[in-house]
Amino acid sequence: MTGLAVVVVLLCVSMTERVLAADGLEEPKSIRKTCGVCPEGYATTGRTNAPELCKDGDPMLVQCVPVGSNMLSVCGSCPEGYSEVGRSNVPSRCGSVDGGLVSQCQSQQMGSSMPDPSQGGVKCPPDCGSTAAPGQGASPPPPKFRPAPESK
Repeated sequence: MTGLAVVVVLLCVSMTERVLAADGLEEPKSIRKTCGVCPEGYATTGRTNAPELCKDGDPMLVQCVPVGSNMLSVCGSCPEGYSEVGRSNVPSRCGSVDGGLVSQCQSQQMGSSMPDPSQGGVKCPPDCGSTAAPGQGASPPPPKFRPAPESK
């Protein structure tokens, strides 16, 4: 009897989750593979021809990652809200579209708090606070010689 009650509870929980998902509550975004193109809110990170898997319509199998992380490496150009910080051609990863272009993309929000890489090392202005003098660490320097072992 208790086994039946557990099954009924699990079924009810499962149905409740489906109803909540149907009510428009979004499920957490995760990396996924789909045929054709990535859904809204995702960027394409891989592309391969897979007619054995994608039987209806577009035979292209794509790997999709949710947009929102600080750095993305995507097939083609960077999604909206990202700036390109590098690019390369990797046809084995992105297929023949755009010549196999892979773009390294940085979130523009992240870029506003990071130094501009084209400016080289950014120096602190004079009001950076106090810093230790060179060579002055948190621990004392090691002894310059080893003390002789004590004789017994």
